[in-house]
Amino acid sequence: MSFRLCNKVRLSLVCLAVCLSLTACSGYGQIRNDELERLRYEKGYSLSKASKRERDYNDVHLTLSLSGGGTRAAAFSYGVMQALSNTRSSKRSTNFSMLDEVDAISSVSGGSFTAAYYGLYGDSMFDDFEKAFLRRNVQSGLLKSLLNPFDWFNGDGRTEEAIKLYDKHVFKGATYADLEKAGGPLILINATDIANEVRFSFVQEYFDLLCSDLSSYSVARAVTASSAVPLVFNPLVLKNYGGCSRGVPKWLKQARERAVDDPELSLTINNLIHYYDKEARPFAHFVDGGITDNLGLRAMYDFVEIAGGAKGFLEVVGNKTPKRIVVISVDSSASTSSTMGRTLKRPSVGNTINSISRIQLHRYNVATKKLTHRVLQEWAADLSTDDEQVDYYFIDLNFSQLVNPELIEYLNNVPTSFNLSDTQVTRLIDAGRQLVLEHPEFKRLQRDISLE
Repeated sequence: MSFRLCNKVRLSLVCLAVCLSLTACSGYGQIRNDELERLRYEKGYSLSKASKRERDYNDVHLTLSLSGGGTRAAAFSYGVMQALSNTRSSKRSTNFSMLDEVDAISSVSGGSFTAAYYGLYGDSMFDDFEKAFLRRNVQSGLLKSLLNPFDWFNGDGRTEEAIKLYDKHVFKGATYADLEKAGGPLILINATDIANEVRFSFVQEYFDLLCSDLSSYSVARAVTASSAVPLVFNPLVLKNYGGCSRGVPKWLKQARERAVDDPELSLTINNLIHYYDKEARPFAHFVDGGITDNLGLRAMYDFVEIAGGAKGFLEVVGNKTPKRIVVISVDSSASTSSTMGRTLKRPSVGNTINSISRIQLHRYNVATKKLTHRVLQEWAADLSTDDEQVDYYFIDLNFSQLVNPELIEYLNNVPTSFNLSDTQVTRLIDAGRQLVLEHPEFKRLQRDISLE
């Protein structure tokens, strides 16, 4: 056999191995969610319980949304949170930072690693998260499973291997009971249920739809669901139990009635109602949350609008009306130029898929930010009275806001992967810190708090 032919044979075998790993024999998802015998309202890791945590100050309601984008997103988000942690207000306690103002963190995919880690460990994240995740070659462990022929047919699937990896090295076996005990802001880890075609947040309110107990559920499993790229990873499966179900609850029926003139919200509510068809839909299949919202902004929008707007949401969670509503959107999506237009050559399948995904992602991101800005204005107006005006702040952070064109190009070319160089991680962290501190709306927020 010639050397050239031998290389072709080797290449064919490698391609075959990859194809087999991506289309391995059909298996069954591993069920790891426990059943609820009866609903326990305001129990476990829920919106209402997390909203009632002890706070030094309650005049600002701040939601932080962390986008997808692998370690690139995790590092950029980490830089933003580091800057918030180091920022103090002259009118607050010396031990109270802007990060302490955060009431909720909504995340998808790569951003979910940072969100969950902070929810579990608080400010100690700044001591060890870089070593535990950001500067760890997580991808090599995933690839070993992906390319290991013994794992193709072991029945667990690549997703279970990823869960084991994240559980061992990052989240140390933590469950949602641990997240609740930590007492930090509400962490909304979001995934996509491709069976019911709906965005799903890992909180007890949504687990109630499945008659399932979130408290015993693994944080690593939720983060894996949020970041499970379709085809590369098989969906994470949850059992849709029926033991506690008495049909569609009153609050969801009322939400459907209120949403008749809002087609998008109606679609979300109707798909959530599908969970009550227990016989036809006994399982839910979760993949990357970025499919239904790569910014993590729409989850909180869903909860507020399903509750009947800002007033209804505050009534449900038992919070007082804040003076200020703040949303900080950490958008780590990369904007790379396509080379397709430089040639007459027919684009490859990979280039075509990447271009289609990029177009859909960026257009949907723009629409989501426009929606967020509009509803923040509406929520502030609804909560305002003649005696007290509620102000709103939308702080949108993304690479395009950087002053240095070379840095913008550099960060946009950082791949969506779980293995970045130390230089890439450092520059992403620095960019996150810089952007939030220099953002005009963040400066206005600091100034307004200080002027009280």
